[in-house]
Amino acid sequence: MCDYSLHNVTSRPAKVGDKLVSTTFNNSIARGFAAVGEPTVAVCLLPGTEVAFEKDIIEYRHALLPNQKLAEKVARFRQINMDNPNTHHDALEFPNGRIVLLNRLCEGQHATVLQLPAAPRIMSEVEAQKREARVA
Repeated sequence: MCDYSLHNVTSRPAKVGDKLVSTTFNNSIARGFAAVGEPTVAVCLLPGTEVAFEKDIIEYRHALLPNQKLAEKVARFRQINMDNPNTHHDALEFPNGRIVLLNRLCEGQHATVLQLPAAPRIMSEVEAQKREARVA
């Protein structure tokens, strides 16, 4: 999925092995991922997609505060605050449980898509995934 503010940006779904870079898109207020070599196309991740970063992740904190280096290189994509349609939803969850909005990543960070989420096999699994997405 791509955040609500990326709906006016050309996009495509992520594939295993995609080389991504965090970026800000023209005509958008959000940061997201673009494929290396395709800077104007947002790469949309499904909840549960796992990514590995080349270097420790840097979180943009605020113009008056220094950026924060996270001692993490692997994360799982998820969406949060789905009950609020007017906020950013795309986030990364780290092995230590910390969740950081994708919009808070500094630009220019490189990552590789390691794994896509498994597709549900039966309707009860589909409904369970939908409930889980609403709760988060």
